Amino acid sequence: MIKVMKFGGSSMGSVDALKRTASIIQREPARKAVVVSAMSGVTNSLIACMRDRSDTSTVLEQLRAKYAGCAQVMMSGDLFNTYLKELDASLSMLGDKLKTYQKLDRAPFLEDAISSWGERLSVITLSNILRERHIDAVALSAEEAGIVAEGEPSNGSANLAATHSNLGQTVVPLLENGATPIITGYYGTDARGRPVTFGRGGSDYSSSVVANGVDADCCEIWTDVNGFMTADPREVPNARTIKEMDYSEAAELAYFGAKVLHPRTIEPVRRKGIPLRVKNTFNPEGNGTLIRDQKNNTPEILRSVAAKGDLSIIKIYSSELVYNPGLISRLIASVSEGGVNIYAISTSLSTLAMVLPASAMDDVLARLESLHEGQIEKMTIKNDVSLICCVGDNMINTFGVAAKVFAIVSSSGANVEMISEGASDVALNFMVPSDKAADVVRNIHKTFIGD
Repeated sequence: MIKVMKFGGSSMGSVDALKRTASIIQREPARKAVVVSAMSGVTNSLIACMRDRSDTSTVLEQLRAKYAGCAQVMMSGDLFNTYLKELDASLSMLGDKLKTYQKLDRAPFLEDAISSWGERLSVITLSNILRERHIDAVALSAEEAGIVAEGEPSNGSANLAATHSNLGQTVVPLLENGATPIITGYYGTDARGRPVTFGRGGSDYSSSVVANGVDADCCEIWTDVNGFMTADPREVPNARTIKEMDYSEAAELAYFGAKVLHPRTIEPVRRKGIPLRVKNTFNPEGNGTLIRDQKNNTPEILRSVAAKGDLSIIKIYSSELVYNPGLISRLIASVSEGGVNIYAISTSLSTLAMVLPASAMDDVLARLESLHEGQIEKMTIKNDVSLICCVGDNMINTFGVAAKVFAIVSSSGANVEMISEGASDVALNFMVPSDKAADVVRNIHKTFIGD
């Protein structure tokens, strides 16, 4: 059996967390590859250093203290001295890149190289901690493992076929020989060898890519929550962990509100039918949530309800909209080219409505106005709205469920600002005023899932 285990920043962020992580890896009897994130806060500090053009020596000293401080407690003298040499060599390379960056106006690929450096430090640290426990751990950067990335900096995607070929030559032989590869998450490298990150939280995606690449039997995401919940426990205190979910359900929840997985994590494992389990590093005995192909295999009508805030609705009016399909495509392309996520789209005879992050609205308006489309009659923006995502495999095709949901919305005193139904087989999405979102979530949860 081959298992891929991913540990996030909270699982790497302190001596106690690292001890738990090392123990979990040590107890796992399967052949395993481990994917790790940077320690909590490290990526933010690297991005801030680039943004503020701050003193590089300060951030390097802080990183050395953070990683070496944890490692010293968990390693013997000789091994710790060896580790320090590896750590210092890596920090020296980071220092050179930071100095180069400060001489440039903008260098997106260099930014990705620097922002992913915390993962490199984590790999060095965890592999040596495991060696202290007599585990044959091998540190591998994404470059050394052969994780191939495509696309733009900070928003790359893995080339699964090329990565599968590479990992068959780098990682699989190590697994066959009983070693435990420790691999950097968050990024891959393009055809020119340049690091390309997968977006914030992208180490989840990296682990799924590695699982696909080594044809794993299971992929585990170890984090600081027990798994997917029936609702956000901060809004619904009686929310409970979902034991099993379909790939599609988990993907919808990850994209529209649940902060458990990077939204792109599902696709690489789904392609090969690899089960994905979300587990809590701080509650390793818990079962977590198992995600696999189980369509039409669950009795629940509605499995979970989530809310995503900080959104706005922009409406573009044009009497020519329906008669000029090219206009719609140009408008959507203009938004997408700015790197803005469009969470929902709705059209009518003369209106195009899009749900976008509120923080992007100024840029979106500027882009749309720069098109100089004379057919646009006006644009309006509605702020302070939240997207409610109701997920359940049997929900969309069960008669009367949508009507019941909207009756609950009405009884909560909320107006439905926009609806997206039918685009997904497992989700009903709609917009409500943000000040009513928590009430809507609680009432839907109470009616369909219970107290």
